[in-house]
Amino acid sequence: MPIARAYAVALLGVDGHVVEIEADLGKGLPKFHLLGLPDASLHESKDRVRAAVVNSGFTWPGEKIVLALSPATLRKTGSGFDLALACAVLGACEVLPQSELDGTVLLGELALDGRLRAVRGVLPCLIAARDAGMRRAVVPEAVLAEAALVEDIEVHGAARLADVLSFLQGACTLLRPEPLADDVVPEPPDLADVVGQDDARHAIEIAAAGGHHVLLVGPPGTGKTMLAQRFVGLLPRLAPQEALALAAVRSVAGRLPAAGVLSTVPPFVAPHHSSSMAALLGGGSGIARPGAVSLAHRGVLFLDEAPEWGASLLDSLRTPLEEGEVRLARADGTVQYPARFQLVLAANPCPCAPAHDRDCVCPSLVRRRYLGRLSGPLLDRVDLRARMFPVTALAATGHAEDTATVRARVLAARGAAAERWGALGYRTNAEVPGPVLRTRFALPRSAVRPLDAGLRSGQLTARGADRALRVAWTLADLAGRDGPDEDLVETALFFRDRRAA
Repeated sequence: MPIARAYAVALLGVDGHVVEIEADLGKGLPKFHLLGLPDASLHESKDRVRAAVVNSGFTWPGEKIVLALSPATLRKTGSGFDLALACAVLGACEVLPQSELDGTVLLGELALDGRLRAVRGVLPCLIAARDAGMRRAVVPEAVLAEAALVEDIEVHGAARLADVLSFLQGACTLLRPEPLADDVVPEPPDLADVVGQDDARHAIEIAAAGGHHVLLVGPPGTGKTMLAQRFVGLLPRLAPQEALALAAVRSVAGRLPAAGVLSTVPPFVAPHHSSSMAALLGGGSGIARPGAVSLAHRGVLFLDEAPEWGASLLDSLRTPLEEGEVRLARADGTVQYPARFQLVLAANPCPCAPAHDRDCVCPSLVRRRYLGRLSGPLLDRVDLRARMFPVTALAATGHAEDTATVRARVLAARGAAAERWGALGYRTNAEVPGPVLRTRFALPRSAVRPLDAGLRSGQLTARGADRALRVAWTLADLAGRDGPDEDLVETALFFRDRRAA
């Protein structure tokens, strides 16, 4: 009998690789050989596939079956290969024509009775299949809406193995996806709900305009969480490619909505301080899955009660903050997930955290130790620090600006930054390397005088000086100026003052 070929996709993080499955029927004792570095769940597919084929009304060959998954050096994991394995075997039996298997990616887990079950990561799998030149794909009906997010590839949905086989034989048609629905994610709450806190509101506006990280310190009830939740509303909506990249991460993590809506609202992720390293950065057995830092890609990662987090967890954020990605090494391979988020930290000023500082019973050493849990290297990467104070009179606060008003200024400032840095490949001030700021866009000596003083006194590191420069450029963009002067540099240093923490 001729060798039959079917196609599936192996995922390594959010990167997919098209896998060619060759099926050969030969002489010898009836046995099922699976080659090409399959993991345990893929080894178990031999029994699932056989039962599904038989229970779908087809004859299982009583010969020696060899299935080779290529490239052989790439580890294959998961149950998403079941459908392709079954079709490869039936292709070798000449039940299915090879012409229908060519150019078709088959994804899905098989139940023993032939039902087709959903698998994770369909979206990045189909992106990889499209980029590899595949012309169509068959997926479980449950993930058809997710599969429809990928353009330029013909997608079909099936509920059972028998339906897929009939489709490949030309005897029936499969379900096609509905037109994509509009993004119906509710808007974030409005910034006008926050009472008072002018300095913190200004810090949040600067952070949104320049892509900076921010630390909010204040007693309970002053609005730290409220400000963080409204931060997302100030950010620009995601571009289609950014939304698709975020959806791919969510698909691998199993967090993509069943409706398959491609959300353009930046994500807001707020893990609890009891979270593990795997939950924060990503991990798990086998190929590591994405964590909170990747689910917050192009959005906001909010860590409430920051001093309560473990020191190792907080310091593990330093690499993602600098590089915009996280690399996770496991025995089965090293994966990379995007993690370009804006970090918002919130902290009480002391462990007892009364409503007013005058009621604090913590000794000064205890207060210093509490906030000292936030390491210097981490805080050096946080551009803005704002102190929040108890509201003493609701009637005196007046009407605060709403999200739409502040967002208009943020978008104008981001537009100015994108125009200035676009030729260099940067979109926000926070992304620009220090050497570019100090050479091609160097400020006059009079403007950087406060930075020189901070460096000489030891209050600033070189990294801190670069970050203050970035904030100064953001302040200039918000003010509609061509560049920062000494006053704006001093304002940037004010928001970096350690005493604000």
